[in-house]
Amino acid sequence: RSEDRDITDQLYGGNLDTRIRQEILLGIGGCRMLEALGIHPTVYHMNEGHSAFLALELIRNYMEKLSLGYAEAKELASASMVFTTHTPVTAGHDYFPPDLMDRYFSEFIPKLGIDRKRFLALGRRNADDPAESFCMTALALRMASFSNGVSRLHGQISRQMWHDLWPGVPEDEIPITHITNGVHFQSWISQEMEQLYERYLGPSWREQPAEQSVWRRVESIAAEELWHTHERRRERLVAFTRRRLRAQLQRRGASQAEIESIEDALDPDALTIGFARRFATYKRATLLIRDKARLASILNDAKRPVQIIFAGKAHPLDDAGKALIQQIITLARDPQLRRRMVFIEDYDASIARYLLQGVDVWLNTPLRPNEASGTSGMKALANGAINLSILDGWWDEAYRDCRTDERQVGWAIGQGESYADRDYQDHIEAEALYDILERDIIPIFFDRRADGLPRRWISLMMSSIANLCPQFN
Repeated sequence: RSEDRDITDQLYGGNLDTRIRQEILLGIGGCRMLEALGIHPTVYHMNEGHSAFLALELIRNYMEKLSLGYAEAKELASASMVFTTHTPVTAGHDYFPPDLMDRYFSEFIPKLGIDRKRFLALGRRNADDPAESFCMTALALRMASFSNGVSRLHGQISRQMWHDLWPGVPEDEIPITHITNGVHFQSWISQEMEQLYERYLGPSWREQPAEQSVWRRVESIAAEELWHTHERRRERLVAFTRRRLRAQLQRRGASQAEIESIEDALDPDALTIGFARRFATYKRATLLIRDKARLASILNDAKRPVQIIFAGKAHPLDDAGKALIQQIITLARDPQLRRRMVFIEDYDASIARYLLQGVDVWLNTPLRPNEASGTSGMKALANGAINLSILDGWWDEAYRDCRTDERQVGWAIGQGESYADRDYQDHIEAEALYDILERDIIPIFFDRRADGLPRRWISLMMSSIANLCPQFN
């Protein structure tokens, strides 16, 4: 029926009714599909709570096929399930009101042999609160035999968030651990960087990506070769960005003079900062532009030019995220900044690759601890970019672990502090960001020897690759 096909029309959007139907289709429907195909998994991985209804279907299935009671079937189902939670943001978890659960599960509950209250308690923090909504994450955490966050910090935050599901258990014993995200380097590194790795690291960098000794060979790469490889990618990024900007102006019906002015945008030799991701408000895309005068001073230094390329999209329903993009676009049109600051529209994987492969610095400014892990910085580091980030998600452990033995792999904005006043926190961290750029990053990047090479910067690139690539892959 067309109304059934409509369930999967759009991943994000719609109302709660659409959402619960999508998740019934994914969890229960997905489980039945595997059954129909004769596929019987040993383990079901619930990658976020959207598929958590599969736990209910497994219980029902075991009760029917194996003639088990509810308690026995629940134990058997639990042994087959693992769960990964991906967000410390409350709004990122799915909640369905009791009347919506009744609408879709009134006929399903009797098949489990339990009453409505016991059924709804599976997704509630307080089983005795009849008004509390049914939480998919609570269901997944209760049902899975193993649960994890996606970074060390996120595991800690998740134990704090969900500790009341295990009353009386000390927080550090809550059964939620962490497995930090990683990335597949070959999907993101440039062809030139791949060739460099092949020559100096051999095939082991692909076959044994977690082997520290393999990545140590990065330090044997000739400085000139690593730097010139990176410079070529920056030049291509600038050329690509100009093409995209020109196409953007043409679509808007801009004048020929405006279109031709794009040739003056960006400098292939300037220190290039990249910021590209989903424009959720907690990611604070506008932190760098908080002080326009100070930013203009940094970007327009004739002897040490700096430029920043923004890209990204907001959720279709996130008006606040769209407003952040509009702020950046408006500022990028300012005559003081337009040659040094640009925004690329229609962000996709192709744009991401150009940016990750061509920037010198990858910037990340989330409001701690809202970034569960993040992976863009991992992709950038494998291409030789240096991370500049708030101590959140993966960067919290990557930076801190390396600082314990004084290895430098990038820069941290702040020390993980939190302030009750959000505006004050933004002010403090924006000032810290400007300070790092002015006192550390820009001087090191433009410190050139007689051969024209930024030796300290190249050493930092090598240290970042050698120390972090074996971990985050």
